[in-house]
Amino acid sequence: MQNVLADKAVSVSELKKNPSAVIGSAQGGPVAVLNHNRVMGYMVPAAVFEAMIERLEDLELAELARARANEKPVPVSLDDL
Repeated sequence: MQNVLADKAVSVSELKKNPSAVIGSAQGGPVAVLNHNRVMGYMVPAAVFEAMIERLEDLELAELARARANEKPVPVSLDDL
């Protein structure tokens, strides 16, 4: 059985009828879009999506910083810069 990771779920047909109403009724939360009772995707408001992308970028940068924390530093003088 497939997990639905949203409090609200709608069919593709319902979404086609009035997408703005679907997003509005979710009150800022995710909406699972179903096709033949299977999740085919999720819709989130633009602000939520942007926050998710920022968070993922922050996690990638933190992982990179952790990986580089144990690297040997390269000596550089200010005059060389």
